[in-house]
Amino acid sequence: MLALFEGVATGAADGYARLTGKPAATLLHYGPGLANGLANLHNAQRARVPLVNMVGDQATYHRGFDAPLTSDIEGWARPVSVWTRTARCAETVGVDAAAAVAAARNAGGIATLILPSNVSWNQGGVSAGPLPIAPASPVAPATIAAVARVLRSGEPAILIMAGAAFEANALADAHRVASATGAKLLAPTFNRLIQRGRGRHPIALLPYPIDEAVAALAGIRHLILVGTQEPTGFFAYPDKPSLLKPNESIVHVLARPEEDVAGALAALAAELAALPVPPPPANRPEPAHGPVTSAAVAQTLAALIPEQAIIVDESISFGFAFYPGTKDAAPHDWLQLTGGAIGAGLPLATGAAIAAPGRRVINFEGDGSALYTVQALWTQAREMLDVTTVILSNRKYAILELELANVGANPGRNAFDLFDLENPALDWIRLAGAMGVEAARTETLEKLADLLAASNRRKGPFLIELVIP
Repeated sequence: MLALFEGVATGAADGYARLTGKPAATLLHYGPGLANGLANLHNAQRARVPLVNMVGDQATYHRGFDAPLTSDIEGWARPVSVWTRTARCAETVGVDAAAAVAAARNAGGIATLILPSNVSWNQGGVSAGPLPIAPASPVAPATIAAVARVLRSGEPAILIMAGAAFEANALADAHRVASATGAKLLAPTFNRLIQRGRGRHPIALLPYPIDEAVAALAGIRHLILVGTQEPTGFFAYPDKPSLLKPNESIVHVLARPEEDVAGALAALAAELAALPVPPPPANRPEPAHGPVTSAAVAQTLAALIPEQAIIVDESISFGFAFYPGTKDAAPHDWLQLTGGAIGAGLPLATGAAIAAPGRRVINFEGDGSALYTVQALWTQAREMLDVTTVILSNRKYAILELELANVGANPGRNAFDLFDLENPALDWIRLAGAMGVEAARTETLEKLADLLAASNRRKGPFLIELVIP
C-alpha cells in the first residue's frame, strides 16, 4: 500500500496491528523518512502493538563520506523500538528480517531493521523461516491469590485495566470480579482497542480533566493494575498532582503489560468463585435533533454505528461525550489516540480498513489534527477503503485554549490567533476531492444522520465536514 507521507504509513501499520494482533511492515527512506514517521511510531509504541520498520540507509562503504542523507538512524529509532538492528551483509539479511518479525511479535512492540543499500543489492542473500513466537507469560498463582485476598478485604478497590483486558471475554471476567467483590473497574483515558456496544460489558474511561480524574479515584484504598501503569496526569499543572491516586492508597500489580492479562482476569474470577454477570440492558438510541453538541452527535453516532464497525476517535476537545454516549450502539471496536501525538486518526482508520475488509470504519477527527496526515485520504481512495471520515470543523485548535486555561495563562489576541484555522478558511470538500474522496458538508444533526447512513451503505471512502457552531 502506498502512502504519500511516512506518518501515514506508520499510523496505518499501527491501525492494522490493533485489529489483527500481527505486525505490518513499513518501508521508510533513510533517517529523514523515519523521522517523518516518528510521531505515529510514538503512538504505536504507547499502544504496545507489533510493527516492523524497514529503513533504508547509505551503503556501508559510503557512510564515511557524510553524504546529505546520512544520519544516526539507530539513534532515532531506539526510543520507539523494542529491537533495533542494522543488517551487515546480504548473507544474513533473511535472518535479520525473521528476527525483526519475531521481536515485534514476542515483545508486542516496534522492531526496526536498517538496510544499507549494498546489503540489499548484493548477491548471496538466504531466506529464513519464521522464528518461534512465545505466548504471553502467565501470571503466577501466588499473585492471583494475593490480589484475591486484597479484594476480599472489603476495603475500597479499583481495577485499572488496559490492553487485552478490553477483549469482550476479558471484560466479562472483570465484571465477574467486580460483582463478587464490589471493586470498581476503570480504563485509562486513551486505549489501543475496546470491544464494546450492546451485548458487551461496559468499561468507563478515566476522565481527561485532571480534577475529574482525581475525583474518580478519591477514596480508593487499593489500586490494582491490570496490564497498565499507575494513572498520571496527561500534563503537569500548577498545584495539581502528577500521580492521580490518593496518597494513602496501595498499588498492587495483577498483570504487567507483557503478561497474559486476559488469563489473569479469568484466573482471578475463578479464584474468587465469581459467577457470570450478564451485560446491562441497552436502550437502542435514535438520531438526535436540535443544536450540534457533543452529546447530540454522540447520540446520532450511537444510533447509526453499523454492526461490527470500527470507530477511530481523534475527536479531541469536541468529542468528550462520544465514548460514554455510544455505549448502547451496535457492537463495535473503539480505537483511540494512545500517545497524544495528534495526526493519528486518518492513518489508524486506513490501517484498520486494510486489516478488516467488509467492516465499516468511522473516523471522528478534529480538523486541526486531520491536517497533520490528510494524505491518508489519498491512500483510502487509491485502495477503495470503506472509511467514513467525519471532520469536526470548529476551525481552531480548541484543545490548546483549554490547556492554556488549565495552567492559569491569560493569553492575548496574538496567542489566540495562533490557534485559529479561519484565516484563510479550510475547504474540506475541495481538500477531500483533491485526494479522490467524495465529500459533503453539514451544519445540522439531521443532515449528519442522513450522510452517515448513506456512507454506511456505500463502498469506498467518504468524508463529512460537520461544522461546529
